[in-house]
Amino acid sequence: MSGLAEFLAQDGPIVEVRIAEVRGSSPREAGAFMLVRGARVWGTVGGGQLEYMALDEARKLARSGAGVCEMTVPLGPEIGQCCGGRVRLGLRVLDAAGKARLAAEEAARAASLPDVLIFGSGHIGRALAYGFAPLPVRAKLIDSRAEELARAPEGSEHICTPLPEAELRRAGRGAAYIVATHEHSLDFLLAQEALSRGDAAYVGMIGSKTKRAKFDSWAAGPTGALVCPMACASKGDRRPEVIAAFVVAEVMTALSKEPAKEMADG
Repeated sequence: MSGLAEFLAQDGPIVEVRIAEVRGSSPREAGAFMLVRGARVWGTVGGGQLEYMALDEARKLARSGAGVCEMTVPLGPEIGQCCGGRVRLGLRVLDAAGKARLAAEEAARAASLPDVLIFGSGHIGRALAYGFAPLPVRAKLIDSRAEELARAPEGSEHICTPLPEAELRRAGRGAAYIVATHEHSLDFLLAQEALSRGDAAYVGMIGSKTKRAKFDSWAAGPTGALVCPMACASKGDRRPEVIAAFVVAEVMTALSKEPAKEMADG
């Protein structure tokens, strides 16, 4: 069950606070929302005084018995924010239909997220699973070793399979592939297959410049789109969490671009 589904399933009135309109600069876009149930909050409309004011109004609405209200907030010095724009917030106490609408929105959003396939549940793979957990991607940790997958972060999606290439083949267009298994030969096979798809947003393989050179001589097709070594910006810091942070940044940058163009440029 997702964090939103868990929040919606709890007892007590839940108020949805949604940005209905933005004029000028704002910390969040129109459509962004948060949910308020007593002292608990899910999501954000941008933080700062805007959010404090919205939280206060949401709690008043829940206590009042009214169903809806609106707020128009100028984001200027008078509330201690410097965005300079203006936002209109719509607040409503959620009924069963409202909760079902939000659940459907969340399901549609989750279905549209890009896949990030992490091959290998070793120390790098597990650190990557932690790194991608809060981000708008669907990260999958894939390994043939059940004992390694058992050490994966709680709540992460993981797949135990002797045929990791099958997961690669069924991934959606524009996915990202991170190859970090326990076998160089398997790394090469998976990286080759990911590159041969021609539609990946990112293909990265763990390893050194020497490993990259060996792969370039072994591979049957173009290898220019492969990122290897990954996390070069870490400047030699080999701690798994540091490597993962830089790889996550590389992947999220690649996912923000057009996959087809990225592969063509490679």
